[in-house]
This record gives sequence, structure tokens and C-alpha cells, in this order.
Amino acid sequence: MRTITSLNYKIIFHLLGLLLLVNGGFMLLAALISLLYKDGVVLQMVLAGSTTLVIGGSVMLLTRSHRKEIHKRDGYVIVSFGWITMALVGTLPYLFTGAIPGFANAFFETMSGYTTTGASILSDIESLPKGVLFWRSITHWIGGMGIIVLAIAILPLLGIGGMQLFTAEAPGVGGDKLHPRITDTAKRLWIIYVGYTVAETILLKVAGMNLFDAMNHSLSTLSTGGFSTKNTSVAFWNDSPIIQYIIIVFMFLAGTNFVLSYFAFKKRFSRIFQDDEFKWYVGMIAVFTVVVSLLIYFKADVSLSSVEHPMVWGAFESALRHGMFQVVAIITTTGFVSADYTLWTPFLTVVFFGLMFLGGSAGSTAGGVKIVRHLIMIKNGILEFKRTLHPNAILPVRYNNRAVQQPIVYNILGFFILYMLSFIMGVLVFSWLGLDYRTALGGAASTLGNVGPALGDLGPVNNFGSIPTAAKWWASFLMLIGRLELFTVLILLTPFFWRNR
Repeated sequence: MRTITSLNYKIIFHLLGLLLLVNGGFMLLAALISLLYKDGVVLQMVLAGSTTLVIGGSVMLLTRSHRKEIHKRDGYVIVSFGWITMALVGTLPYLFTGAIPGFANAFFETMSGYTTTGASILSDIESLPKGVLFWRSITHWIGGMGIIVLAIAILPLLGIGGMQLFTAEAPGVGGDKLHPRITDTAKRLWIIYVGYTVAETILLKVAGMNLFDAMNHSLSTLSTGGFSTKNTSVAFWNDSPIIQYIIIVFMFLAGTNFVLSYFAFKKRFSRIFQDDEFKWYVGMIAVFTVVVSLLIYFKADVSLSSVEHPMVWGAFESALRHGMFQVVAIITTTGFVSADYTLWTPFLTVVFFGLMFLGGSAGSTAGGVKIVRHLIMIKNGILEFKRTLHPNAILPVRYNNRAVQQPIVYNILGFFILYMLSFIMGVLVFSWLGLDYRTALGGAASTLGNVGPALGDLGPVNNFGSIPTAAKWWASFLMLIGRLELFTVLILLTPFFWRNR
């Protein structure tokens, strides 16, 4: 008796072709930006988009007679190879325009875009054509909402640790759910995602950014990506506090479960304030903002840290703003930079390194471990003390006043162990490839958590361009597995996955 169904290759390739069509469409949109700004690379961008459309259309045409049935194994392959395929083809605008020399560099930049990591190999971003810059930002935007759709439609079905909790809050039958149909749920979240992007663009434009910079930073913010159109990232606008406050607000929203945004628009505020993860999310940001801001104000050498002193509302406002900005940017894994936080005392450097393992909310565009997983592990750890004293008592972990099924708890614990093992392996490989220990530690934490800026030679004012080619490929792999919740990719490396019996 066959226990595992064989892969439905036709539906897999058909959906990969569909992803290429989407990719090609956005490339042509970037070509339109090139045309509007007359940046000299219109033909190259059109060629990249057309090539992608032809490949995608051909694949879909050849696989049109597929079985409309997706099993669990098909889902793993579609998700993993979908991201890889989009990253491979997403290099074409960089290669055709010559904006990024070398396939390894182009692939790194593209993977960093789709996984919303924000790490870059570019040293002079402002010299790139406008169409290429827009394409760079749009890869963030596609990948950002792509992970939301995955979280709703696919990851819970695959049993990814913690995502079952999210799906309990999103699709399903009942008055407290968004909508019983997954497609309608995804549609509603897409509307919120687009709405936030438009709103931030307008606000940044009104606050003083030009329209192009406002669009690009909105695309990067809502995806919690971190690509900027400026070499110094958001530090370019250190003399415009309102711009940085606007970005802080939208980074916070992007790192929040998008289902809660839906409840907010439906005026179901009680659902928001009763959500355990949201309360911890807000609490952690508040606590770390206070700690970081006070240390910047009293301890940091502002002449070295790029924190302007004094400003409109004084030195404390500046410390508070930069502290809040970097805390939110790291926790939500957006990775924007308003100052070089590695110069804010060694203690704060360690604090930001630790925040790279926190992550935003489940059902957000943020990367990392996710707060809900930390919360479940903490609650389970506390219950272990009680279970030791009362071994016969039934003491379930409770989340949002509901008991969490034990398999989910085990899955979350397994995920965290696998995450830490992946981090350790990441550090070891980076060290073996020649990176010093600080750079290896920061690089592994940043790429696996999809954060962007790291430590050492990969700090906030540096980039990944100087690391060896092999290290760029390894970093790309870490970005991929981190973004797709580890299990989704790593299970493909096991021999039993490919057996039909």
C-alpha cells in the first residue's frame, strides 16, 4: 500500500510558471519607471521582463493539462523552488543592465530582496538607474506579502511550527475569523498591505521625500525589507524627524499580525488588546526602546554615533527617536539604519545582536523566530516547574485563553532547536570561509533572521560585497531557509522526502 503520494510535477511546474508571469509583470512595471525617469536602461528592463514572461508562459502552456490537486509534498516543493526560481530569474534586470556584475552578486541581491532581508553587496546605491532601484524595492514588496499568503494558505497545511496558531486566527469557520475561504482571506490582507503602502508613500511625500524615494521606502517598509535608495539608508533624513517617525509607525504595523490590522479596520479592538502576542510585541518594543534611548543619552558618544545633538526637541528626543527607530527596525527585521548602532557602547551592540533572534509577529511580513514561538516556549518552560511538583496534573500551555495542542508545542520546540543549530552551522561555515568571529556571528544571525545589517565587517555602515563568493552563496541559503520557516526547505534535503513509499 502506498503511504505517500507521488509528486504532481505538472501542477508544480504550472505554478512556478505562474510565479514567473507575476515576476515578468513587475519587471515591466520597473521598465515603465525607467521610461518615466529616462535612466537609459528601458530596453534592458523590457528585455528582462519579456524574457521572464516568455519562460513563464511557455512553462504554463506545456503543463496546462495538470491534475488540479496539491498534496503536502507538492506544497513543500512549490514553496521552496518557487522562491528559488523567482530569485534566479529576478537577477535578469541586474545582469541585463550591468547594475550588478557577476551572477553570484546578482543572485545574493535578489535573494535578499525576495526574502526581505535587506542585506546588500552594493556600495554606491545612489548611482543605480531608477528602474533598477525600483525593481530592487519591488522584490521586497513581492516577497513580503508572499510570506503572508504562505502563512495563511500553505504553511499551516505543512505543519510548520507555530503557524497553526496563526491559521486559527485567520481562515476558518466562525464569527471571529476573517473569512471561511483562504482566497478571500488572502485578498483582504492584500488590500490592507496595498493600502498601507499607499498611505506611507503619501505621508512620506508630504513630509519632504520626493515621490520616488517615498515609493521605494514604502515598498521596503511594509515588507520589512530594508533596501533604501540612499547609501546611508534612512540616516540620510536625520534632519527630518517626521520622516523617521512615519517609518517607525509603518515598520511597527508591518511587524504586527496583519489579521489584527483587519480587526482594527472592523473596529474589533478588543481582539487586538486581548492578543497575547501583540501585548508582548508592544511591551518588548517599549522596554527595549527605553533602555536603548537612556543609554544613548547618557553613555553614547554622539559625535561618533551619528546621533545629531541637539535637535528640534533636544538631545533626549534625538536619543529617543534613534533608539526607537533601531529597536523597531531590528525586532521587525526591517533593517533600516538611522545611525551606526555598533558605536553606541558594547552593551547596546550585544542587545541588538540579541534582538536579531526575536522577530516580529506571526502573520506579519517580519522574519526571525517570531514572538509567538518565544511566548509559547516561555509558558511551557514555566509549566515544567509545576509539572515537576504535580506530575499527574494536566497543565496545558494556554495562548489567547485557549489550550495549545501538545504537538504544536513540540513543533515549536523543534523549530527553535533547529533554528539555533542552523545559526551555529551558519557561524561555523562563515568562519571556515574566512570571516572573523564577530562578522560570522552577526552575518549568520542577520541572514537567518532576515534582518539585514549585522556586526563586524557587515555592520550598519558596511555591506556584504567584500565577503568571499562562497560566503555569499551560503548567506543566500541562510536567507532562504530563514524566510521559509526552516522545515520547508530543509525537508527537501532528506532522502525520505523523495521516496514514494
